[in-house]
Amino acid sequence: MADHYYTEKPNVHSDKKQITETIGGRSLKFNVDRGVFSKGGLDFGTRLLIESIKLPEVNGDIGDIGCGWGPIGISLALNYPDRRFVMVDINDRAVSLTKENAKLNGVDNVEVFQNNLLNGQEGRQFSAIITNPPIRAGKEVIYTLYEQASSLLLPGGELWIVIQKKQGAPSTIKKLEELSLEVETVEKSKGYFILKGKKC
Repeated sequence: MADHYYTEKPNVHSDKKQITETIGGRSLKFNVDRGVFSKGGLDFGTRLLIESIKLPEVNGDIGDIGCGWGPIGISLALNYPDRRFVMVDINDRAVSLTKENAKLNGVDNVEVFQNNLLNGQEGRQFSAIITNPPIRAGKEVIYTLYEQASSLLLPGGELWIVIQKKQGAPSTIKKLEELSLEVETVEKSKGYFILKGKKC
């Protein structure tokens, strides 16, 4: 398999740069780099996900799984300063960038660490888990993430996903229903689906 962002240590040479993104009317600075998802800036799907999310009031951590350089968790942490965000990525370069970007934007209600999906996090309880899943890693990896998320959500907790129709939105909906989540298509735009799976 060619080297890509779903890897612990990217083989591509670093070429870090700083960008500015306006998210929800707020101007934020981010360091981005090669070997990390969406190295050129905020992609359409992630922006649509951020703009669609309304977090549940259930008391628990918010997980940003596969956080990349951190736009989801950091922008939401600014919007929800009383909530705690757990941001993880398998990619060590992504984790370093997210830590830098949290500091750049004055965000301190986040915990950032390197991890493969939600492996080893069985003791945690989440009120919401948010992901732009690593499509290139394959269906088995993505479905493992859905299964882990479903088991770690508190009652009333929600799994938020952005996925393109052509990359498996219909099969994702079916999988979430098999996991006994109450599935809602919150938004659709340009082939992207924003899905919410609620744990009853």
